[in-house]
Amino acid sequence: MRTLIRDVNVFDGERTTPATDVLIDGGMIAEPDGRAPDAVVEGAGKTLLPGLIDAHTHTFDGNLAQALAWGVTTELDMFCLPPNLARQRALAAERDDVADIRSSGTLATAPGGHPSQLMAALADAAAFGDAVGPFDTVASTGEAKAFVEQRLAEGVDYLKVVIDDGAVHGADLPVLQGEVVASLVDAAHGAGLRVVAHAITAAEVAIALDAGVDGLAHVWTDAGPDTAALARRVAAQRVFVVSTLVYFEVISRQGSGAADHAVHESADGAAQVARALHEAGVPLLAGTDATPFAPVHGESLHRELELLTKAGLTNEEALAAATSLPARHFGLADRGRIAPGLRADLLLVDGDPTLDITTSRSIAGVWRRGVCQSR
Repeated sequence: MRTLIRDVNVFDGERTTPATDVLIDGGMIAEPDGRAPDAVVEGAGKTLLPGLIDAHTHTFDGNLAQALAWGVTTELDMFCLPPNLARQRALAAERDDVADIRSSGTLATAPGGHPSQLMAALADAAAFGDAVGPFDTVASTGEAKAFVEQRLAEGVDYLKVVIDDGAVHGADLPVLQGEVVASLVDAAHGAGLRVVAHAITAAEVAIALDAGVDGLAHVWTDAGPDTAALARRVAAQRVFVVSTLVYFEVISRQGSGAADHAVHESADGAAQVARALHEAGVPLLAGTDATPFAPVHGESLHRELELLTKAGLTNEEALAAATSLPARHFGLADRGRIAPGLRADLLLVDGDPTLDITTSRSIAGVWRRGVCQSR
């Protein structure tokens, strides 16, 4: 199947070209060659984007289809137990009406550490089946290498390490010590895996940076006088940061008691930190921390784009944060841009999100591996 998208504005993941033609040949993007296509899509007044990549999700049954409906063609999952991960991988490999998935598999946390308390709550809901339940943890430096080897046996794409004592959310949780985090990073790097750290306070981020992680799964939330200096350190160590501003926005709206004040402060702090990171030149990757509840898979990434522009990114920078940047930093060389020879994972929208970011929601067409999705 050859489809020509004609006379369309193209944001290729980095820059915009007006009124051009893009050819989909099978599952790939190709140079228009003058031969008659099987189908023509008129692109005047529309913008073609690479399929969006959500750089922080938690994927359960049904979520990959939900994501694709909003133009998210790849989800980077940040915690998925082996039976669930195997099922989601098989689904993405066999079908083109769901988003693709990459995953950290089982994350590394201390016994009883975050997110053990959340998994215990979800285990009471029968609907989640084998997606929740007991999982491996790490208690000491001596267990780090074996833990990473077990993740390799799961076929993970990167390692996620949790450094979170629960204070931001009013909890008191066991947390990995710095030397354990460093041992995990060393073992992962030795196995060729990138390491992404869940750390949501400045002190936790410092532990992650000391350990040599490659990326942060969230912005931190306790903005203060030292935020700019810490952002410059993140930049100097060439660490990327997944934004998840919509996650902090969502949790700030939940509840109404006095304990929620800290949560509201964390949402404001996250926005300030995102701005400081951008000003320091840190690569910001658009991610939502989407779950089966909230933020919502797919739709919430469009809100994340809006919040990134409020944090100081240009519209094109925000769009790159959801396309070419996550592809680059997670080693997805076959997607995230529009160029001949790459996967035809594409999003067509009415209007021009490089001028009005909210038009990213005005979806006119989605292709995954060259297959046009019915709408």
